[in-house]
Amino acid sequence: MIRRYEENPILLPVRENSWEAYATFNPSVILRDGRYYMLYRAISSSDLLKKQGSSFSSIGIAVSRDGVHFTGRRCLVCPEMEWERFGCEDPRVTYMEGKYYIFYTAISTLPLKPEGIRVGVAVSRDLEKIDGKYLVTPFNAKAMALFPKRIGGKLTAILTVHTDKPPAQICIAQLGDDPSVWYTEMDEWYRQYMDWALRPDPRRSPRDHIEVGAPPIEVEESWLLIYSYIQNYFSDSERVFGVEALLLDKDDPRRVIAKTQYPFMVPEEVYEVYGHVPRVIFPSSAIKRGGWIRLYYGAADTVCCLATARLSHLRRILKGGLKSVFKRYAKNPIIAPDKRFGWRSVATFNPAAIELEGSIYILFRALSQDKTSTIGMAVTDNGFTVKEVLDEPVYVPREPFEMKATPGHSGCEDPRVVRMGGRLYMFYTAYDNVNPPKVAVTSISVEDFLSRNWKWSRPKIISPPGVDDKDACILPEPVNGKYFYIHRVGGVNIAYDYVESPEAVDPSTLVSRVLL
Repeated sequence: MIRRYEENPILLPVRENSWEAYATFNPSVILRDGRYYMLYRAISSSDLLKKQGSSFSSIGIAVSRDGVHFTGRRCLVCPEMEWERFGCEDPRVTYMEGKYYIFYTAISTLPLKPEGIRVGVAVSRDLEKIDGKYLVTPFNAKAMALFPKRIGGKLTAILTVHTDKPPAQICIAQLGDDPSVWYTEMDEWYRQYMDWALRPDPRRSPRDHIEVGAPPIEVEESWLLIYSYIQNYFSDSERVFGVEALLLDKDDPRRVIAKTQYPFMVPEEVYEVYGHVPRVIFPSSAIKRGGWIRLYYGAADTVCCLATARLSHLRRILKGGLKSVFKRYAKNPIIAPDKRFGWRSVATFNPAAIELEGSIYILFRALSQDKTSTIGMAVTDNGFTVKEVLDEPVYVPREPFEMKATPGHSGCEDPRVVRMGGRLYMFYTAYDNVNPPKVAVTSISVEDFLSRNWKWSRPKIISPPGVDDKDACILPEPVNGKYFYIHRVGGVNIAYDYVESPEAVDPSTLVSRVLL
């Protein structure tokens, strides 16, 4: 789907220019009046005469007729203010109403500290000189860019908050027309910044990290955001720097309407694998030309590169992602605690559901005053209107591993149910308030279930010994002769195993391969 330019890298450091002798990467390219202007992060050779005794970053600019061969390199944005004294990094440029807005990462502290890594903006009318520079965020943030059109009549930006105080959030901010007061506006905005975060969160795992890549571009009735997705950022596994994409709602860009489920670019080429920071690619600019996307990116924190992709191909893999955002039912909750029944007087939550003979049966976790969990059942014909909630639980703790050993939470928690042939298999968390929670499995015939004869089989523990293990289910059809068993191990990883059958799981043989 993605084609790297065969003559990559398209911009390399120049040793003769001290300000860009060490690295030139993370380009932001804009097309105006038939010319491509590339703004890029430049790192100087080490200057031992400076107090910090190190190199520094500034923002260079170069020009091209074809978007590939750039000339006329010069420094455009250099560290001058106290709030950027140790570097100006990773520009993102947008042309809006006669002005170029160049957002960049401003470094004010060495050694690096989150509070010294913020966003600044430089404003220019012609990209020949800078007319003004302003600190934008009073908080830790990076990767800010302006949308190329007003949204709801306002200048609108996208940025990554808390890049160095994770978890980071990609957020939307709306700004007034005067950049000299954006700092004050963003200070006020920060008090409710989570209200402006993308929803749903694009991350597939809490171990991953995300960051705004290219400034958004308009595609039909949405905004295309190409961004950096780093897998395993917060784990001991090898980090994978990938490039992914989102479609954002045209009028409310906080709303994610589609996303890729996997990276369409990862480090592969020599210039991506080897460099000052090996195995890193970072998408920093995208231009739409006809039916193509030109993606400019940094490789190994050393050079600037180019790749192309058909917009139709990109949209195709986006269609495989989230097509629409779930809408909460207006009449929620559909099942609620009822003080008339002690076993479900405190909470009713974490439901499983299965459709049988035209009705939907909802099995839910119920919590009593003494914090004992049991499984209750409700019935609905349409999935919204509950016509019956049973007065008694359909499943209660029976075995020592789920009976209350000391005062506190215990019992049968968080069911998941699947039909396999003529039986229903229910996986749930068994907990005695002393030992780590474990996955238990039980089953019942479909006939007995529908007749409400609660003849559940004796539950069996199917968790590895001594491990916190929860949230399990099994795919109802075999894969290569075995069943795909999914469970959460150690409170962090979603893991999987292949098993012979739900009844034949040997906990001591589980490998628990990490899925997410």
